[in-house]
Amino acid sequence: MATTFAKFFNHPAGPKTVFFWGPVMKWCLVGAGLKDLNRPADKLSVSQNLALTATGFIWVRYSFVIIPVNYSLAAVNFFVGLSGITQLGRIAHHQYTQGQITAPTKA
Repeated sequence: MATTFAKFFNHPAGPKTVFFWGPVMKWCLVGAGLKDLNRPADKLSVSQNLALTATGFIWVRYSFVIIPVNYSLAAVNFFVGLSGITQLGRIAHHQYTQGQITAPTKA
């Protein structure tokens, strides 16, 4: 047990490094994205969610390029991108349905 803990603790992406704590703290962004599922779609920001989507998926790629390869960073950024793209879908659906409802009819 002690050797397993020592391996984890002394790993290049272990809890003594930013490679561990960065992804841990970034899970707050995923939590905020999940909380935004309760927010009305007209209150969501397109630019903010576009930025979250882009940076999330860009950092997924980066996490496989850096040494040490950081799978926890890849996972959290995948979910950041996924939450951003989900919110963008909600915004697009809201704008599409509002456009259909408020469109004037020709007689």
